[in-house]
Amino acid sequence: MRLSAAVFCALVAVQAAVLLAAVSSAQAGELEVGYYSKKCRGVENIVKWHVSRALKANRRTGAALIRLLFHDCFVRAELPDSTHDVEKLIETFAKKNFTVEELVILTGAHSIGKTHCSSFRGRLSEPSSQITPAYRDLLNYKCPQGSNPVVDNNVRDEDYNVVARFMPGFTSRVRKIPDFLDNSFYHNTLAKIVTFHFDWTLLTHKEALGHVHEYADNGTLWDEDFADSLLKLSKLPMPAGSKGQIRKKCNVIKLY
Repeated sequence: MRLSAAVFCALVAVQAAVLLAAVSSAQAGELEVGYYSKKCRGVENIVKWHVSRALKANRRTGAALIRLLFHDCFVRAELPDSTHDVEKLIETFAKKNFTVEELVILTGAHSIGKTHCSSFRGRLSEPSSQITPAYRDLLNYKCPQGSNPVVDNNVRDEDYNVVARFMPGFTSRVRKIPDFLDNSFYHNTLAKIVTFHFDWTLLTHKEALGHVHEYADNGTLWDEDFADSLLKLSKLPMPAGSKGQIRKKCNVIKLY
């Protein structure tokens, strides 16, 4: 997976923050830049090396890391559901002090990764005003009734023959190397060829739509703003009275 320097550094900083979070609150207090400068010299380079190694071994790791970061940091807030409308998304993100622009920025991560058909089942019957019919047909083909396989978030990463069958005009944009983190999500959103309902619903809100156009026009700007938003996400405080937890299984939350 290709990551820009800005985004890569953001992931490294976040991973370092995760290491810090493993220290008890009494020892660590608040997260602090440079906390390990004397206790573990060069920790950022160590983390960077391991992240880089993981990405080279499996490009899908990049999407998994971003998803883990979001789910781990966006704690105790009714995580966004793929069926939500933009108003509900704005409300959810506002509870964590994120703006409409930051909501649009972070949603751009949907340019990579995969998802199960069950996460967007409702999209398979949405009207052409919400989803391009050819893309809807492609998703229906990928999600036969009664099954729940994984599907690429970005049609750009789909099998070339499948795209040629349903969306022949899109074949020139299919990549041989998948999971390329860029601003293609915003182009796909404007073309109504995005997987989730809440991706499309960004077009129904004036300010959100303005930012979709902004980042579709300027991939470098999105790259920089995405890195900043990831760092802000990593600094979200834990709920009052919580000591946090270290999970052996990332998808299981221990409730107290």
